[in-house]
Amino acid sequence: MVSIKTEKVRWTTSDLALLDGDEWKRYEIVDGDLFVTRAPHWRHQGAGANICLELQIWSRESGLGQACTTPGIIFTENDNVIPDVVWISNERLAVLLDEEGHLTGAPELVVEVLSPGKVQEDRDRQAKLKLYSVEGVQEYWIANWRLQQVEIYRRENGQLKLVATLLSGDGITSPLLPGFKCQVQRFFI
Repeated sequence: MVSIKTEKVRWTTSDLALLDGDEWKRYEIVDGDLFVTRAPHWRHQGAGANICLELQIWSRESGLGQACTTPGIIFTENDNVIPDVVWISNERLAVLLDEEGHLTGAPELVVEVLSPGKVQEDRDRQAKLKLYSVEGVQEYWIANWRLQQVEIYRRENGQLKLVATLLSGDGITSPLLPGFKCQVQRFFI
């Protein structure tokens, strides 16, 4: 019997140009795997907007950085993602923003709001967690608008590790964001 080995198709940032034309879909590449998602649920988008708003208010008061919703991050040709929210210091933003307005490296904080379905949850909890860990993200929040909770992952010994799961009545703080404090429930109103 003859064995034929087939190689896995590896998508790259250049391949995304072939997929342009559908503004209602989000195309992301993690380790060469293509993830296609449609526009998220209204409450998903609302949670992302609320998280970004709270981070923006703090950022304006502190002057330390900026928050943004759905920015493109091109880590490599095989790792190109669009997280729901990021916060990046002014210093890193000045170095990592390319001429097309995409980040080319890790912001300090990345937030993903969970979408329903095993594929989407696995993407955020496994593939993206690994990618953000390898690329140097300092803190990663996974927000679940259905359960109204936020999982906090922080860099420990070179990897992002789960350090807390906060419920709607809890306050959220971060060593990255001196003086930032917000009730988790504000993310989901």
